[in-house]
Amino acid sequence: MRTQGICPIRMRMGRTRGELGSLTVELVVLTPVLFALGLAALAFGRVSEARQQVVEASRAGAEAAAVLPNTGSAQWGAAATAAVGIFASNHTCAHSQIDTDTSHFYPGGYVTVTVACQVDLSGVSIPGIPSSTTVTASATAPIDPYRAIG
Repeated sequence: MRTQGICPIRMRMGRTRGELGSLTVELVVLTPVLFALGLAALAFGRVSEARQQVVEASRAGAEAAAVLPNTGSAQWGAAATAAVGIFASNHTCAHSQIDTDTSHFYPGGYVTVTVACQVDLSGVSIPGIPSSTTVTASATAPIDPYRAIG
């Protein structure tokens, strides 16, 4: 007896002659592509981590400079705090530059700290990706309008 609407499906369990060796070809073609994608993810991860560190360091430097009593100590304190923020966790930045703008250092003014970091990507050699790139961030912190600057 045959049920209506249901057709038996016949599956062929063997390989045809044209499919022999196709898995090897697929592996040979896809392995370099997957490897390049992995290296690109590693490079973008390094740049992203460096960007986060630079933003945090510039913010910490600006906040530290805003509470110090004069421009000289504000520049020194911002540089020291930002340097600790960049180099404390790991060594993503090869070279860094920290600039502190204290031209508006008066009650009610502000302090701006700019941090630049050169990220070394030479360990990740992919065509089209440079051996290093620079990540820059800037942060501004207000100075208390009711404080005396000495």
